[in-house]
Amino acid sequence: MIFYFTGTGNSLYAAKQLDQELISIPQAMHREEQTYRAVIIGIVCPVYGHEMPAMVKEFLRKAKFQTNYLYLILTYGNIHGGAAELAQKELRSAGKNADYINTLKMADNYLPAFDMEEQTASEPGKKIEEHLGRIREDIEAGKKWIQPASKADRAWHQKHLERQAAVPSDQWRHIYDVTEECIGCGICTRVCPAGCIHLEKGRAVHTMENCQMCMACIHHCPQNAIRLTIPEKNPAARFHNSHIRLTEIVKANDQSGWEAHR
Repeated sequence: MIFYFTGTGNSLYAAKQLDQELISIPQAMHREEQTYRAVIIGIVCPVYGHEMPAMVKEFLRKAKFQTNYLYLILTYGNIHGGAAELAQKELRSAGKNADYINTLKMADNYLPAFDMEEQTASEPGKKIEEHLGRIREDIEAGKKWIQPASKADRAWHQKHLERQAAVPSDQWRHIYDVTEECIGCGICTRVCPAGCIHLEKGRAVHTMENCQMCMACIHHCPQNAIRLTIPEKNPAARFHNSHIRLTEIVKANDQSGWEAHR
């Protein structure tokens, strides 16, 4: 049993290589009963700023796992910044403890820092399948291990926190701009795991309420009509995992059927 969070498909692809029973965290958040039983339970998600998305943290606080083995796989694209150590701290604050936490380097979808054409081209060099194979072997063997954080990892995370503290408090609430190219197709509303996008008069509108900064909306827009209000490395390039279909992202993240988001 794996619980996953995905924006552009990387974590979903990794989850599919590790188990057949997959449960979307954005969908699981709506369940009244949050007790889960399985011999092995995994969490697969990306890290943003070296930490798990806010929704994943909230799920981990709510969920009760009855299992012999709990593991986390954290996908990232450049520097993990001690993500495993940070995730274990988060788990312990929620009264839980992981047996195994590892990171998996994949393409990075953070548009202000990376060119998506370069990220796509870099995938073969990251040896994703090889690393996934080792992770799968570790899990099957019941290995108990938390990826250690080095002094350099912790320093990177501290630098990130300092940079974030210097950003104006309201910047993230105005990070997206919908241009005239929007045709009102609604894809962005269906790939948003937080349900914070809707259509008004045939055009996408972001409320930013509970936004996870996964950037699924901007990457999946077929018209490239959603832009950032801060500089992008390559505004013409977007990313999605080539092994994952758009319909799978919609199935994982669509919030339109839940009354709380209407």
